[in-house]
Amino acid sequence: MRHITSREHPLPKKLLKLQHSARYRRDEGVALLDGTHLLQSCLASGWVPEQLIVSESGSQHPEIGQLLLHIQKHLSKVDCVMLSDTLFSQISAVKTPVGVLALVNIPRPAMSADTDQTPFWISLEGIQDPGNLGSILRSAAAAGVTDIFLSTGCADSWSPKTLRAGMGAHFSLRIHENADLVQIAHRFDGKIVATTLNQAGNLYQTDLRGVAMFIFGSEGGGVSQKLLEMAQQRVKIPMPGCAESLNVAAAAAICLFEKVRQEYSIADTDESSTGSK
Repeated sequence: MRHITSREHPLPKKLLKLQHSARYRRDEGVALLDGTHLLQSCLASGWVPEQLIVSESGSQHPEIGQLLLHIQKHLSKVDCVMLSDTLFSQISAVKTPVGVLALVNIPRPAMSADTDQTPFWISLEGIQDPGNLGSILRSAAAAGVTDIFLSTGCADSWSPKTLRAGMGAHFSLRIHENADLVQIAHRFDGKIVATTLNQAGNLYQTDLRGVAMFIFGSEGGGVSQKLLEMAQQRVKIPMPGCAESLNVAAAAAICLFEKVRQEYSIADTDESSTGSK
């Protein structure tokens, strides 16, 4: 394993750029994972990192040691590098770094042609906070969403903060950045549901079963009129309390899992009526 201690080495310079520059990440087609959880999620999903970077003290951490052994045994082509603790702490974006980073290629997914999987899509318009975006990705992965489309103006889905908030969700979703959401809606062959506070039906009284796509708008402006016109159904979440609105990540989670609830409730009812177990 190569050992690097100088900040003037090209690798630390590259890692710093990947931490701070969305343009550099796009140009290089590479994202930086920080910590054992993201790396474990990456490996569990069948992704192979391009490079693994550990700190001197991190290499002695039992969990990181197991990851290193796994990679050396099963993924021997992955380049592994060690940085001094001082240099590593200057690169990591977290206050108390665990001691492991990984470089992964950012995928550019095509539209799925998988007919065995029921499409469940989300379109995000102008979601600018990376924490909100990562939280939505995490809820989407848990709810079984297959594809997520981000408009121009959304936060970078592969930024360190979005990745941390996503908690590994990136590796089970097809994420399409800079998408034309109107064109996506035109080609979607299913139910399109937009969230809005105006002229909208009760989420819990809306049939969300089957092939569906949710549209969620920006934190301040909501869904644009052009996209609202593409939706067959407009929904709002009943709020009996005094809050004017919900955080977009919270609203998305409620909507996605109301669809999940409906799908599973109907399935359970059908099984009960036929005597199935």
